[in-house]
Amino acid sequence: MSSLAAARLPRPLHPVAWWLWALALAAAASRTGNPLLLALIFAVLGLAVTVRRGDAPWARAFGYYLLLALSVIVIRVLFRAVFASGTGPDDHILFTLPHLPTPDWYAGIQLGGPVSLEAVLSAALDGLRLACLLCCIGAANTLANPKRALRVLPGALYELGVAVTVALTVAPQLVESVQRVARARRLRAGRTKGLRALRAIALPVLHDALDRSLRLAAAMDSRGYGRTGPATRASRLATGALMLTGMTGLCVGAYGLLDPTVPGGVGVGGFAVGAVLCTGGLILGGRRVSRSRYRPDPWQWPEWTVAVGGLTTAVVLAAATGYDPAALGTGPLRWPTLPVLPAAAILLAAVAALAAPPPPPRHRPAVLAGALR
Repeated sequence: MSSLAAARLPRPLHPVAWWLWALALAAAASRTGNPLLLALIFAVLGLAVTVRRGDAPWARAFGYYLLLALSVIVIRVLFRAVFASGTGPDDHILFTLPHLPTPDWYAGIQLGGPVSLEAVLSAALDGLRLACLLCCIGAANTLANPKRALRVLPGALYELGVAVTVALTVAPQLVESVQRVARARRLRAGRTKGLRALRAIALPVLHDALDRSLRLAAAMDSRGYGRTGPATRASRLATGALMLTGMTGLCVGAYGLLDPTVPGGVGVGGFAVGAVLCTGGLILGGRRVSRSRYRPDPWQWPEWTVAVGGLTTAVVLAAATGYDPAALGTGPLRWPTLPVLPAAAILLAAVAALAAPPPPPRHRPAVLAGALR
């Protein structure tokens, strides 16, 4: 079988590829205020999730991220309407809220008053950008297996990776618990909507979350998580010195890159030296953690295609190539234009939905299971 055909067989894509793709789209969304480009990013996320999500519990959480994104937009508009900062002379007033006087030390912000169409649109665009960032993270949680991402971390960051992985799986597990409890209540002819149903669902979900935590702790302890090998005093001191010096170099490099008055060589050199020292500290500290790997995740051309497509989108929008970043927002009551190059870069990220292999089924189909008997 050729490598091209083998890459198209059902298998989970490397989780790092999905996270690089999603974080790159989030970086691209943070660089624009054009609602057409943000809507295009939403469409790319929806396409990838629809085509390449599996049947795991965390793969059903994207709809809840969309609801959270919608609530962010609504809350942003409500806050802008209530805590208005004044209107311009040419603004179009939609309605007027009761005005509450504020003290002098609270100058610059007013409670209530006239609400203009321009203010509502500006708040909606700000909320749309934040909602797009949330959906990018939600797409990564939906498409990538958070437990498999733990295996690619350096050994020195293994304990931190376990904590981050457990934290990332909280939301999908809560979604699964709510769905399971609601399904059980429907089978028992119980209410599944309303405040009374919410109170009846909350306690079983909390009990299920505690049970999951205890089972996870027992499983991690039985597999040796958190157990490290012996390390000499000299090794610990060398690891600490390398990490401390490396972090100092990264801070100096970041300050040099952000401050235009600092010579460019200081920023680039400090960042490079800090990165090398931190890498050496991670490698030296990871020697005391011994892990065995079973079926390592391959990194083939689908992973490269997904990662490069997302990074290209981020680079194009961050570098402002082929368009004017100041013209990406919407003016007062003016329909925004769609820049060709950023739109093409975002559409390039949609190739991930076609390049990624189909996810493997979690359960064996009943027809296939019967045929194998």
